[in-house]
Amino acid sequence: MVSKYRITTEIEQMDFDVIHEFLSNSYWAQGIPKETLMNAMNNSLCFAVLFENNLVGFARMITDKSTYAYLADVFILDPHRGKGLSKTLMDKIIDHPELQGLRRMVLATRDAHGLYKKYGFTPLANPHTFMELWKPDVYQDKN
Repeated sequence: MVSKYRITTEIEQMDFDVIHEFLSNSYWAQGIPKETLMNAMNNSLCFAVLFENNLVGFARMITDKSTYAYLADVFILDPHRGKGLSKTLMDKIIDHPELQGLRRMVLATRDAHGLYKKYGFTPLANPHTFMELWKPDVYQDKN
């Protein structure tokens, strides 16, 4: 990773407005209210990619730090894509001390299967055992 980039888990160093702007326009969190996102971040292990102290990438792990984790909200801003930052971010996430020894780590993606496959993610082995309560328009209902 180029030396002007660094990754932090210090939430105080993360530009909330940049994160909210990206996620509220994403296909997976469109319209997410600021209060909802702030609560989600405060209750997750967050990772930020910084370029000269400006936020250019983000991910968060929803986890109990013992048995389970769900990877969510991963992004790299367009001007910084193609530099290997998503791989470096995933390296930091996978190697993070608080995420070792987990029984299960999951994620949902529409378009980044190739990236996650490099880290051992596969389609669900037993999809018939999983269920969901899916409310795709929940954020639109809050506006």
